[in-house]
Amino acid sequence: MIVTSTNASRWEFDLIVIGSGISGISAAIQAAEAGLEVALLSKESAIRESNTWYAQGGIVGESESDSPELLEADIYHAGADINNREAVRLLVQEGPRLVNEFLTEKIGVPFSRDENGDIDLTREAAHSVRRIYHVTDRTGQAIETSLVEYLGRTENIKVFEGHVAIDLITNVHNSVDPQEVYRPARVLGAYVLDAATGKVAIFFAPSVVLATGGVGNLFLRTSNPVGATGDGIAMAHRIGAEIINAEYVQFHPTVFFHRDVPRFLITESLRGEGARLMNRRGEYFMKRYSPTELDLAPRDETARAVYREMEEEDADFVWLDARSITGIDVRERFPGIFEMCMKVGIDIRREPIPVIPAAHFFCGGIKVDTNGRTGIPGLYAAGETACTGVHGANRLASISLLEGLFWGVRTGMQASYRPERLATALKESVPDWVEPASVEDFDPVLVSQDHRAIQTTMWNYAGIIRSRSRLLRAQADLNYLSHRIEQFYQSAKLDRRIIELRNSVLSASIIVHAALGNPRSRGCHYIE
Repeated sequence: MIVTSTNASRWEFDLIVIGSGISGISAAIQAAEAGLEVALLSKESAIRESNTWYAQGGIVGESESDSPELLEADIYHAGADINNREAVRLLVQEGPRLVNEFLTEKIGVPFSRDENGDIDLTREAAHSVRRIYHVTDRTGQAIETSLVEYLGRTENIKVFEGHVAIDLITNVHNSVDPQEVYRPARVLGAYVLDAATGKVAIFFAPSVVLATGGVGNLFLRTSNPVGATGDGIAMAHRIGAEIINAEYVQFHPTVFFHRDVPRFLITESLRGEGARLMNRRGEYFMKRYSPTELDLAPRDETARAVYREMEEEDADFVWLDARSITGIDVRERFPGIFEMCMKVGIDIRREPIPVIPAAHFFCGGIKVDTNGRTGIPGLYAAGETACTGVHGANRLASISLLEGLFWGVRTGMQASYRPERLATALKESVPDWVEPASVEDFDPVLVSQDHRAIQTTMWNYAGIIRSRSRLLRAQADLNYLSHRIEQFYQSAKLDRRIIELRNSVLSASIIVHAALGNPRSRGCHYIE
């Protein structure tokens, strides 16, 4: 059931899921099928809009040439060997099978198949074998579409589109009962803005799953949609949840660059099929940076190589040359990329593709255990906003969708073990949302300018290649912005953009603080 707008000021559920990508929808389905009454919140006007929708390459599945040990070794290699070993072992042993059981058989995702009717497997950088399921180059769209369709047939779920979570509610932060301060902190729900009406309602539940995606839109150049503003990170931090590995922000080396069209991802699978990176002088340069793995080196190495070539030539982009791909029809295998490039007159069969590196994936996040639980009772996190430790210092390609699915299902299952509703007295002790005494209409130019200042600061000072002096400048600039934005937030009429701006500056500050605290270069945290 989709709820677009309502006048209710208080709702109550067994579980609230904030976010509608693969992890959020999977958690909601799992919990609802266990009998829980679930609210699924999306700040977007259409729930399919998420990082999942934009994923091109694929998801690691089962392969006869693969083994848990081989996949485990590849994950460690990409992650600079600082991965959480318990989480990695759990994922490699159970995750690929879940792709078949949950996505293929239950949800009905139409993965691409070969001439024999078997699932077609592709390869991406730092993978030893072909093990990646895909739907041409529109894997995320196919997964999200299938999940949303299944969601519509699932009872016990109310979907709230256009509802923006403002802050999580806890007993120690929000109850007016003075005795609650002396009790252990626990999550009670969230304050939520209905974007259509401008009203704020309370959503109560004994359990909340944060599945709000990543932080890509904190940077000037990103492959992420505009909603990737670190909302879950900021909300969890404000109530005292631990954020770990925040310095590890992965940059994808190949995002389409053209001044007349929005940037979009050029999947790593293109290089897996034989495309090569080339500088403006026509040189295939990866042999200088990774003589063994060449264009299939881990993303952190490849992104830095592209960045250095652009610096050396004072160029806005490098080329990705797909002309040498043989054995497949690139128009059929990569229809999305082919069509987007043709819109600006680039035939990838005959011309190289202009690409740049861009912020892509957050390897850190809210610290969770192997069941998705944070250190605060009742609060769970899954997907990119969580940190299971699977990725270590750098994510292996096509592991993100697998992690999102695996811990989405696992978190939904774990949350279903705690279905007791909150006590009436405790709910009554939480006050309704109070607006400032004098509400100011905000100037949208100021909001957009502050957001651009955050993006520019993060790109220039906390981006692909960092230094201590740059990070200190970023910290100083963000401290100034934080103070100004918080003052603005306290007096302005609430709006999605203001909520995102507040979350953005806090999440950016967390990333910079973590980067300053780690002087050692590893993976996608590179100190020069």
